[in-house]
Amino acid sequence: MLNDAVAPEIVPAAGSDKDAPLKEDIRLLGRLLGDVLREQEGDAVFNVVETIRQTSVRFRREADADAALELDAMLKELSREQTISVVRAFSYFSHLANIAEDQHHIRRRRAHLLAGSPAQKGSVSFALRKLRLAGVPRKTVDTFFQDALIAPVLTAHPTEVQRKSILDAEHDIARLLAERDLPQTPKERHANMQLLRSRVATLWQTRMLRYSKLTVADEIENALSYYRITFLRELPGLYDDIEDDIAAEYPNGDGTIEPINAAYVQMGSWIGGDRDGNPNVNAGTMQHALARHATTILDFYLDEAHALGAELSVSTLMVGVSAELQALADQSPDASPHRSDEPYRRALIGIYARLAATARALGATNILRKEVGAAAAYPDAAAFVADLRTIVASLESHHGAALVRPRLATLARAADIFGFHLASLDMRQTSDVHERVLADLFAKSGVAADYTALSEEDKQALLLNELAQPRLLYSPYIAYAAETDSELAILRAARDIRQRYGARAIRNYIISHTETVSDLLEVLLLQKETGLLRTDWQTGDSICELMVIPLFETIPDLQRAAGIMSQVMALPLVKQLIAKQGQLQEVMLGYSDSNKDGGFLTSNWELYKAELALVADFQKAGVKLRLFHGRGGTVGRGGGPSYEAILAQPPGTVNGQIRLTEQGEIIASKFSNAEIGRRNLELLVAATLEASLAPQEANPARNGQLAQFEAVMAQLSDLAYHAYRHLVYETPGFTEYFFSATPIAEIAELNLGSRPASRKANQRIEDLRAIPWGFSWGQCRLLLPGWFGFGSAIETWINQADGAAKDDRIATLRAMYAEWPFFATLLSNMDMVLAKTDLAIASRYAELVADQGLRERIYKRITDEHGNTLRCLELITGNTERLAGNPLLARSIQNRFAYLDPLNHLQVELIKRNRALSAESRIDERVHRGIQLSINGVAAGLRNTG
Repeated sequence: MLNDAVAPEIVPAAGSDKDAPLKEDIRLLGRLLGDVLREQEGDAVFNVVETIRQTSVRFRREADADAALELDAMLKELSREQTISVVRAFSYFSHLANIAEDQHHIRRRRAHLLAGSPAQKGSVSFALRKLRLAGVPRKTVDTFFQDALIAPVLTAHPTEVQRKSILDAEHDIARLLAERDLPQTPKERHANMQLLRSRVATLWQTRMLRYSKLTVADEIENALSYYRITFLRELPGLYDDIEDDIAAEYPNGDGTIEPINAAYVQMGSWIGGDRDGNPNVNAGTMQHALARHATTILDFYLDEAHALGAELSVSTLMVGVSAELQALADQSPDASPHRSDEPYRRALIGIYARLAATARALGATNILRKEVGAAAAYPDAAAFVADLRTIVASLESHHGAALVRPRLATLARAADIFGFHLASLDMRQTSDVHERVLADLFAKSGVAADYTALSEEDKQALLLNELAQPRLLYSPYIAYAAETDSELAILRAARDIRQRYGARAIRNYIISHTETVSDLLEVLLLQKETGLLRTDWQTGDSICELMVIPLFETIPDLQRAAGIMSQVMALPLVKQLIAKQGQLQEVMLGYSDSNKDGGFLTSNWELYKAELALVADFQKAGVKLRLFHGRGGTVGRGGGPSYEAILAQPPGTVNGQIRLTEQGEIIASKFSNAEIGRRNLELLVAATLEASLAPQEANPARNGQLAQFEAVMAQLSDLAYHAYRHLVYETPGFTEYFFSATPIAEIAELNLGSRPASRKANQRIEDLRAIPWGFSWGQCRLLLPGWFGFGSAIETWINQADGAAKDDRIATLRAMYAEWPFFATLLSNMDMVLAKTDLAIASRYAELVADQGLRERIYKRITDEHGNTLRCLELITGNTERLAGNPLLARSIQNRFAYLDPLNHLQVELIKRNRALSAESRIDERVHRGIQLSINGVAAGLRNTG
């Protein structure tokens, strides 16, 4: 794995010269890691690592029983110290290979652009060209950008296995690797190599794992690092690129570029505001999150304002300035005679002083550069933007337009996007908590003795009556349950945060497990109790500060979604509040729980149906629908390529409005490199633009066949649902099998996130969070949530027909794949999961099940379904190889196995040791550490498993 002699085993075979740089980078990093391993651990450990890798490759390629026995014997003989070193070596190689692959993606994209090749699919320029050729006018495109909201929402979930220290070291290695693509003198090349070697050594000597439980504050800081790496500069830069793309495709007659004065991409966050199942989130964490958000963005503004002050040395002895700019300069605390003729500098010194005062007012405690003199804090971000616009306007009207774009325009754009809040913090809590809090308030106010016992109709009547009352239920002179006090304090904190940081700081309240109309009305009433919903009792006019957003997660919830929203939107109070929201209402759809509840095929189908039903009902109500997609990293949790996922949405469900979660290790995968981060942001914009404006008749499936396809899909979903439920929830012993044959117990012990892995302290799959459920199946390389049930459904549906009708059904499935984006994307995502699935490795985990009869019975069910699924996928697509349409990804996945397999084998051996020790009530911290390191390495190698 780690030297030139064996490197060809683990790098992509060069199908063409374009793959050679990737091969060279992986060899280089592998060689450097090998050098570090020899130096730090000695030749003996290095040789053990190589022997394990070679034996693992033989086990995979030849299905060699002797290799399996050799591997077992070898792993059992490893000392605890050797085991840790070996696991670390393979884990770090996974990380280094990821860096090399990311750099290669950047390299290929740049080569494409330098060659002047046509715009790539997934770029905004490609989408704009497609729209222009379809006859979509410039005005429609401009309106889209003025009205759109595209919001990636960062969330903290217990699958993020990266420490920030590791991310920082890897970022440095990526930078040094990128420098090697530039012309370098021999001396520069040597210096680069020395730095790379030192960074790899630093990585080896840096602790990969956390030894203490991650706190919410830690999660906030981890997320903020991605703003510094990517979002603060790349998002404003993307806006500039998009303006250029629009100008290129839709040029004005005079050649000017019309600026887009709207923040159509905005960042969101759940970290510090998501209380669902996380007892560590409270009013204090919300306030801390916003203080850290504000500090981060104001630090950025201060740095940029300081740099601009140095750059804009324009003198009035050379060129004039606007009266507004001169007035701004005159307000500055800078009175130095050396700058009396430099109004731009004086204005920026004044802006810096106001920003410093603002930062202190919003919670910053460490301003690195002290301002020249005192100045008033900005009342809001709009006032800051206005000052920047004054500078821009003066430069543009006095021969200084060339001075705007490099930094000033980017800063002004950033201020529009990020304000003083950086990202909108969503609040989330489960509906059961709201019910308990209101039951407490109702009981102690004497309004209702037992709210929870009321029927749904009576609950609605009571809630609507209370919403129409000017008085409050709450009294400061009554003692309430601790939960009641905490929840009310959180809502009061939200009100204070909005007043302090601006309305965009917190504007959404998400209700997990929304099952009834009363679930939404309860949150409206809690807002009324805390001053967030206010009514003018003379006019009856109401305003609600936080949009109440239902989250529909399970299969039954998704089936009820449209009906619930129809009832809610028909209520006079809600109609009025929606009108105040711009005749817009958001609905969140959960992918994870619906998958755990009903399986991959049924989850996707029920989500699709729910979206269609919501679109129809919202159109009847005259309300614009914004969907918030709660997607995870793995395909079983709604993951997969975002671009294809957005384009595969049912017609009418995007319309320029989309929010979607970015979770766990996927955040690092997408945004830990600035250039890749910008590309991922562009993919979101391009897909939303195309899905919103491309003429629908371009899809053949919409010309009469769609109804037939949907009818077939409904039958397949029903068959897949029963196959999945029968295995997971109805097969005796399956829970025991799952907890034995996957590292779920060990994952629960890992210091991954601040949230518990299970909602309750038991071993019921129903109570297990969907995130560790999917993560566990990824670790053992079965990835069952991403495919199980598909094969049974297809095979059964085809065999329900006789004779020639079977051929007709196969033809229908093939037409669905060829002509229906929803079905094609579903199969594409499943194809990717199956490419990462490995039964040989999974069989080693099955050996962890002590009951041989149970092991053989369940494992055979799984492997039989896997075979069915492969056959049916090949029957429909015609492809006998996985990822036939994406050879680069196929090659990447196949070549990862050489260093992933040893980690899995080691993980199995370590789990055996750990469970044997546990049976004797003994603990070995080194064994725990080895398991946790292997989990990190496998997750890094598979990339989208959480």
